[in-house]
Order: sequence, then C-alpha cells, then structure tokens
Amino acid sequence: MTNPAAPTMIHAIAVPPLPTLPIEGEHARFPVGRIFCVGRNYADHAREMGADPVRELPFFFTKAPTALLTDGADLVYPPMTANLHHEVEMVVAIATGGSHIAPVDVAGHIFGHAVGIDFTRRDRQDEAKAARRPWDMSKSFDGAAPVGALVRGALPLSEERGIALSVDGGVRQSARLGDMIWNEAELIAELSRWQPLAAGDLIFTGTPAGVAAVAAGARLLAEVDGLPPLAFAICG
Repeated sequence: MTNPAAPTMIHAIAVPPLPTLPIEGEHARFPVGRIFCVGRNYADHAREMGADPVRELPFFFTKAPTALLTDGADLVYPPMTANLHHEVEMVVAIATGGSHIAPVDVAGHIFGHAVGIDFTRRDRQDEAKAARRPWDMSKSFDGAAPVGALVRGALPLSEERGIALSVDGGVRQSARLGDMIWNEAELIAELSRWQPLAAGDLIFTGTPAGVAAVAAGARLLAEVDGLPPLAFAICG
C-alpha cells in the first residue's frame, strides 16, 4: 500500500541513465552500480611494474560507472595522456550483496562473468605516484572500462582457463586465470571486509604481464576462455 503522506521525489535535473551491461543470449541488461578493481594480482605483472609479487593482502581502487564502454563501442582516445595502456581482466558481476563474505560462500553472490579492459593513463599515474598524489584520474575516465557481454553463473573451475589481449592481431598479453595471486573467491571475500558489496557491483580481478601503450587506430581483442570476446577500435 502506498503511503499517501510520503513526499514525491522531485529531481532538480534530469536523472542520468543507469549504466548497464548486455547479458549473453538475453534481452535483459545488468545495471551497474559501482566498479572495483584490484591492483597487481598476477605475479608477472607485479614484476613488470617494479613490485615484489609476494602474497600480501590485495589492494583495491575504483572507477566511476560512467567509465563503462559497452556493446563493442569504439574508444575515443582520452585527453591528457600520451601513454594509454591496456590491461585485460576477467570481470565478476555481483547479484547479491553482503559484508564479510566467506570465500566458500562467494559463488552464491555472483551473477556472472565477462572480459574487460582496465585502461590507464600511465604517464599521469606515474606522475601522481612520484608526487605522492592520488591517481584516480589515471584510472577513471570516459571509456576507461570496456566490458563485454556477461555470461550468467559461475565459471567451471579451471586454472588452465586462458586470458589474452591482442592488438592489431598481435598477442600482447597471455596467461591463465590460475596465475592470479588471489583467486576470485579470495578477492571478493577480502573486498567485502572493506566495503559491503551490493547487487550491481563489478569487480575487475587483475591483469597479467604485457601491459603496453596503444594508439589511435589500433584494434583490440580481449578474451577469456568460455566468455564472449570483446573487440573494438581506438579512434582519435
């Protein structure tokens, strides 16, 4: 029953559309609330970034939902950088929220999986790190988070499942999901200790070695075995 005394919500400006992701084989779409990313979750990538890949607790950063790039749309090369790097990742979509989730219970909170790319303004990130300033703007900008179509449910467990990214037909990144320092269940359990998770959250699970610069005109293909590939171009 509607409460007749409840005030009607009036917005001062038009409400922005909610970012959504396509779901493989369905007309329905997945509404995205927040985007969390984990840093240095593959040992070889940690080494190439100058870090020691010990199994310390994972660290997280965020991207704005407006960073999503979906449905194979091309990426407009972003301003304020001359060194845009690609980072292919498996993405997990959350269906049921919660805090302090045990690793054994994580599967019950997952909606599905997709392949995505964490784009980074590497020159701006390096400058911010050197000045001991936040590097949010190097990670969160329009188009910084391309994501492919979601596949519902858990992925069959296999450490041999491949993850790869090609630029103009040449392989740049190639690894196995089993190369992750912290697996999917461990990452999500740890993140839920810091921040209660909610339906609509996306979690990028880290990238393997081979991150490098891309220029306008490049064509990218991101793949995780068993998931729809993500293909698009970068335009100037």
